[in-house]
Amino acid sequence: MAPKFCPQCGTALVLATIHGRERETCPACGETFFHKPAPVVLAVIEHAGQLVLIRRKLDPLAGYWAPPGGYVERGESLEEAVVREAREESGLEVAVDELIGVYSQADVRAVILAYRAHSIGGEPVAGDDAGEICLVAPGQLPVQRPPQSGIPIEHWFFSVVEEVTDPWKWGRRNSAKKMMRR
Repeated sequence: MAPKFCPQCGTALVLATIHGRERETCPACGETFFHKPAPVVLAVIEHAGQLVLIRRKLDPLAGYWAPPGGYVERGESLEEAVVREAREESGLEVAVDELIGVYSQADVRAVILAYRAHSIGGEPVAGDDAGEICLVAPGQLPVQRPPQSGIPIEHWFFSVVEEVTDPWKWGRRNSAKKMMRR
């Protein structure tokens, strides 16, 4: 939710054209507010040859299976956020392998950075924002229906989850070939 008042001086914000775009601006102190997308990480974790998924307790996609993930916090790198989110939501300690992809959409105020990782310790247990946890064998990815809401972030996040977990739909042999074509 965008602020209605200037955090600098408390004056009500107005819309003004700044750098060719409508932006919230304070008429008293001149502060302009640029709404920047928040970085979010997804940890696509392999544990004992299986994909780790959590059932999300919170929106977006509450009730859906997805890789562990969340917002990057101040003072941590993207990779540190992957490790923290994996631990908080799955109970697993992970090593980050590689960046899978960066996902954005103009009407959503987040940027998702998906990383491939593998477990190096811990036991799978649902924690933090996870209602349940499951380990999915290659070729056994659960089928999920697209969200019914008209909320852009729900549909966008669903498409990202589908894309980053897609290699697991085909089984291990085809998974490597499919990832190499990307």
